[in-house]
Amino acid sequence: MVMDKGVVFYSDCRIGVPIFSVVQNFILKSGLPIVSCTLKPVDFGVNVVLNEERSYPTMVKQIVTALEKLETENVFFCEHDVLYHRSHFDFEPEKNDLFYYNSNVWRWKFGGDKAIRYDKMLPLSCLCCNRELALDHYRLRLKKINERPEEFQTREPKRVRIWGYEPGSKSKRNGGLTSNGYDTWHSDFPNIDIRHGKTFSPSKCDLADFKHLPTNWQEINIDEIAGWSLRDLWI
Repeated sequence: MVMDKGVVFYSDCRIGVPIFSVVQNFILKSGLPIVSCTLKPVDFGVNVVLNEERSYPTMVKQIVTALEKLETENVFFCEHDVLYHRSHFDFEPEKNDLFYYNSNVWRWKFGGDKAIRYDKMLPLSCLCCNRELALDHYRLRLKKINERPEEFQTREPKRVRIWGYEPGSKSKRNGGLTSNGYDTWHSDFPNIDIRHGKTFSPSKCDLADFKHLPTNWQEINIDEIAGWSLRDLWI
């Protein structure tokens, strides 16, 4: 019998403890099957190691590899620097042709007192969708990358910004890869997107970090985040 939900976890293994181990412990609490694809061996679910250098094309290969190995109908994308609340994994996609993002997420610069969020802050790390839909999408991404590898050598390739980093976030008419759209859900308690010195994308935890100011900017002290006691996790 095919299980309903599972997890793909992809990491370059550059992040250290305690973040790396604490994040994995919270994912394990989901009780879901996990396939991890990493650049170094890790004891986390079914682990597949790619002998590749850290880059955007490598990350896409890791995602495809993990999706191919997972055998569930639906999939949660999980990353090594996001604290996932157990309520995140209660979600089940209603449609097989939409990408779903958990909108209940706070961004936190590790060690600081402030957490922030704003409208349409929908990270890839909070994606859930039909596994075949995700696999088709990322196989297409990989195919496009392999057709013109010279365009994907920088940290944030221009072509990927045109496509959109998050599947479904851009229509095909506006440069996106497919015509599949997205929807959101709001878990009972938030996830915590941890920003640190080795994040793949810029941290952007202050308004001054944005060229175009986001809407509905919110800042709170981390002690106010429902469902979490962030200071106690690192003791």
